[in-house]
Amino acid sequence: MSGIDFVPITEDFENCYNEAKKHLQYHVVGGLKWYKVQPLQPFLEHMSFYFGNQLFFVKLEDVDHKLEETSTTKGLLLIAKRCKGYACVLPMRKCLGEWAAAEKGWGLLDAETRLPVNPFELKSDVPIEMTDWELHDFAVTIIREEFEKKGIEVIEWFSNPDADPSLWFVGETGPEWVVVRAARYPLKNAARPAHLQEVYKAFEHVGRVGYFASILFTSLSETFDPQAEQNGNIAPLYRGEGLDVLFNGLEPLDFE
Repeated sequence: MSGIDFVPITEDFENCYNEAKKHLQYHVVGGLKWYKVQPLQPFLEHMSFYFGNQLFFVKLEDVDHKLEETSTTKGLLLIAKRCKGYACVLPMRKCLGEWAAAEKGWGLLDAETRLPVNPFELKSDVPIEMTDWELHDFAVTIIREEFEKKGIEVIEWFSNPDADPSLWFVGETGPEWVVVRAARYPLKNAARPAHLQEVYKAFEHVGRVGYFASILFTSLSETFDPQAEQNGNIAPLYRGEGLDVLFNGLEPLDFE
């Protein structure tokens, strides 16, 4: 629906992906806390995970260059920068039909310097405020999960806050779309973007029915204090800490 060309996901890529996931999981007792761990396109990173309060974005590389590229270093660097995370590559090698990490230890390399990356050395106890990208991704996930609970088929979705529509689903008229925006308390709701008419014109040949969704977030330690603007009781939204969410449903868009 987005007009983005997807590279077909092969069985060999899926095998590589699964072995890479197991390799990374092996290094943490109890396993990693994943941010993204499904081989779903479009790829900026192939997989990503939290380690403490840090985010690591990983692009898989076949050292023998036999797997077709499904993501770019440019996309990897973009999401890592916007999420204040680390951009890494994980070189993989296929030997005797089995995929394994090509480097020692975690096997991760810095995407720009190609130096080894050890998440244990980068872990910090300093609170990190969630970025706008993380918050938007969370907002889109909330909408997607609401649809899936209702048995509504979601066609595709995007974590990039610069990509509109944010999500496509099968509605009563066929493909329908949603533009999602996240807001931080003490805002009451997220503002509708000014370019909704342009979004409609760009995609009306695919789906003429669109919606806007505002997702409001606050820290659980704040719980939507109605006097927050006056008393300054506005807790930052820290990565890894609890959030409260306010979503009042989809708002139909009228372009007639």
